[in-house]
Amino acid sequence: MNASYKNNYKKFFRHTYLVFAGMFIAIPFIIDAVAGSRPHAISFFNKSLADTVPVVRKDTGKTKPSAVKPAAAADTNVLSKATDTSGPVTVDTLYVPKISKDTLDAPVTYKAKDSIILMVPDKRFYLYGSANTKYKTIDLTAEKMNFDQETGTLEATNSRDTAGKLFGGPVMNDGGQSFESDTLRYNFTSQKAKIYNTRSQYGEGYIHSAQTKKAADNTIFGFKNGYTTCNLDTPHFSFRARKIKVIPDKLVISGPANLEIEGIPTPLFIPFAIFPITQGQRSGILPPQYVVNQQKGIGLENGGYYIGLGDNFDLTMRGDVYSYGSWSLTASPTYRKRYKYSGGLNLSFANTRFGDPAVKSEFSTSKDFRVTWNHSMDSKARPGVNFGAAVNFGTSSYNRYNVYDYNTRVNNNIGSSITFSKTWIGKPYNLSLGLNHSQNLSTRDVSVSFPDGTFTVNTIYPFQRKEMIGSPKWYEKIGISYNTVLRNQANFKDSLFGKQAMFDAMQTGMQHNIPISFSIPVFKTFTLSPGINYSEYWYTKKFNRKWDPNKFNPGTGINGAIDTSYEAGFFTARDVSTSLALSTAVYGMYAFNKNSKIKAIRHVMRPTLSASFRPDLNPHLYKELQYNNAGDKSMVSVYDGAIIGVPSSGSFGGLNFGLDNNLEMKVYSKKDTTGNHERKIKLLDGFGINGSYNLVADSFKLSTFSLYARTNLFDKLNISASGNIDPYQTDARGRRIDKYVWQNGKISLGRLTNASISMSTSFQSKDKKSKAKEQTMDSIQNAQSTDAAFAAQQRQLQMVRNNPGEYVDFDIPWRVDLSYSLSYTNTIIPDSGGVVRRITQYVSFNGDFSLTPKWKIGLNSGFDFTNMQIAYTNMYISRDLHCWQMSINLIPFGTFRQFSITINPKAGILRDLRINRSRQFYDL
Repeated sequence: MNASYKNNYKKFFRHTYLVFAGMFIAIPFIIDAVAGSRPHAISFFNKSLADTVPVVRKDTGKTKPSAVKPAAAADTNVLSKATDTSGPVTVDTLYVPKISKDTLDAPVTYKAKDSIILMVPDKRFYLYGSANTKYKTIDLTAEKMNFDQETGTLEATNSRDTAGKLFGGPVMNDGGQSFESDTLRYNFTSQKAKIYNTRSQYGEGYIHSAQTKKAADNTIFGFKNGYTTCNLDTPHFSFRARKIKVIPDKLVISGPANLEIEGIPTPLFIPFAIFPITQGQRSGILPPQYVVNQQKGIGLENGGYYIGLGDNFDLTMRGDVYSYGSWSLTASPTYRKRYKYSGGLNLSFANTRFGDPAVKSEFSTSKDFRVTWNHSMDSKARPGVNFGAAVNFGTSSYNRYNVYDYNTRVNNNIGSSITFSKTWIGKPYNLSLGLNHSQNLSTRDVSVSFPDGTFTVNTIYPFQRKEMIGSPKWYEKIGISYNTVLRNQANFKDSLFGKQAMFDAMQTGMQHNIPISFSIPVFKTFTLSPGINYSEYWYTKKFNRKWDPNKFNPGTGINGAIDTSYEAGFFTARDVSTSLALSTAVYGMYAFNKNSKIKAIRHVMRPTLSASFRPDLNPHLYKELQYNNAGDKSMVSVYDGAIIGVPSSGSFGGLNFGLDNNLEMKVYSKKDTTGNHERKIKLLDGFGINGSYNLVADSFKLSTFSLYARTNLFDKLNISASGNIDPYQTDARGRRIDKYVWQNGKISLGRLTNASISMSTSFQSKDKKSKAKEQTMDSIQNAQSTDAAFAAQQRQLQMVRNNPGEYVDFDIPWRVDLSYSLSYTNTIIPDSGGVVRRITQYVSFNGDFSLTPKWKIGLNSGFDFTNMQIAYTNMYISRDLHCWQMSINLIPFGTFRQFSITINPKAGILRDLRINRSRQFYDL
């Protein structure tokens, strides 16, 4: 053989050896992959503990095995048998060798879409095409990966397409943390990583870093960083910091940082920054907001501290302070217990100063308070029992000086309600107890009712058989029920709260009511309903009124007024009435020809006629009382003004009548899927008339007529109207006389004494994300009200109402809400006979529209036609700046005027990073 032949011969055998060695190494893994027993785990790629755990099994052989020496130390999966001389059955045991230092404590699984290349001599793996590797909590994806077994380092990189564009960058998810980068190196042994040009998300924030080091405890150290809440690859703004440290699920801490907008540094520097990324409840400082108020001066608002006291309780303390001396404090504790109850309390106290203290005529102070409390109980906590509270109580001037939102300032009435109710399951008993409060902020009148209780026994049928067989007898339909009302109420001015005058004004009363009734069908289409009703009244005060000609009357400015005194004690009154009612329904249909789009019109009439009798059981309750200097008198009850009502004067024996109507139309519709191509339209939901005629009265036997109508046209326009007609004539002094209007030859039911009509409608364009929002609202409504997240949502809704310009829906291009109300009163002055006709009209409108997909203009306003004045108006302009939002709010005229412009990030974590400029003006 020549030298050349020998060299070729040696190369041939060396290559053959390497090929066969590679085949022997790869064959087990090919078999495993084909058999599906372990598709992705490779033993020498991942020396897991699963590959070194001994397997113990019984030997069924009866002969004594011979001792076998342990295998070489390099073989980690060789069994060694030991001799057992105690019996015929032997047990195999293992000599567990030392585990290699580079062995991992968990399996590693991997896959690739294109190919996986194993380089045996270099101990390297190469994965190409959407590669994915999983180890413990780490899930890494990238276009390309390579693993060095000797160092235990995995490197993931991106790639370029045919156009030279980068794609498939590494994305690493580890325990909720996400990293997007260009290059990533991870060491399985030390569990440390180094990432280049990374973008990671923590809560609402994103961190862009040139280099990132990940420690074994998941702590992150960043170099040349930017923190932002903008989700774009090139964010609109960021806080640039040289070094950042991230403690997972706790904090993002940075050194000195500079705010950049569109990549341009701003003069705003901060010495350090701490961004919380914790989930759940955390205590901390609430930064104040800088404002300028014309009456109160320069101020800081809504600064304070939040104290988290566990899952069931927290406390928010906020305060306002102004340069002119005004200040306010608010404490807002909330509490909750899942599946039991939830609630919140708000205690506010404000001290407002106006004017210059050196000028007494221009200086004034106002000390005000407000208390609000809400409590709700889960219906599943105690079936049949419910306790709830909605309290809103305070001084009449609190809203005037301390509240600026539209809805609160235009509302002069506030009220409270605390209720407890119990229903006996399986029994007809119901109990309700409550405390009620109403307050008029303009007149300063306050009404407090406590206790206010109601006990009811639902209708029971004492003659009904326990087991019904066949049709029931007429007497088995007789039903009886019971209802009692206890009320204790005081009406007073707010300045008398807690004083003796408030307790002197308190009244107590109780009313019992026992109705007995049943109904039976007669003449097939009629229903006959006889009934008896007994009522009893209990009073603790009797009012004694008399005319005093020497008493000064502030209303008229001359002497002569009614003098009222009360007598304490226990007094009763009772009332009994019987009735017999007959009702039916009459249907009418008018069909159009087949070619008409209107198919038919249906008219339904429901007339009712009843006869009733009520004897006069209380003739001593009503007395004549003179009410003017002319000597005119009227019948007034000694319990007039009682909180539980008074039995009617005299006896009644007469007829009650009423007629209700319903009008519907059936039209052709292409959208109908039933095949009939018809659709029903309600023209009038109801319209009718009610009245009565007293057969035993000596005069004025016919009552006034009550008219009403209501409809919802095209499912868009809601209309309701009502009115009263007096059928009697009046004399020259305006007093009613016992003659009907039509007796003078007029074709008229009478004189219209009062009427009202109201209309409302709403229009809006189609919401681009309506389905997603409906699902979100459903999830909110289905969530437990005891959850802390629900309370946060309620606070968010309140912020939306207070600052409409900062919370607008850009997905709805336009929206308009309109409402109109008209009321008419026709009153005759008894003394002079003059007629006072008063018409009040008011229209309110609110809406918004988008000039562009990012610009929106909104308006809330109205117009009072009686005073010819524009109502309280609020205008706003909003601009969507992607991760920021700008809003301009304007109240152009009225007692309270305001202008403000605000630019702030959308993310809640940076809600205190805002630029605000506001001006407020108030007419004293």
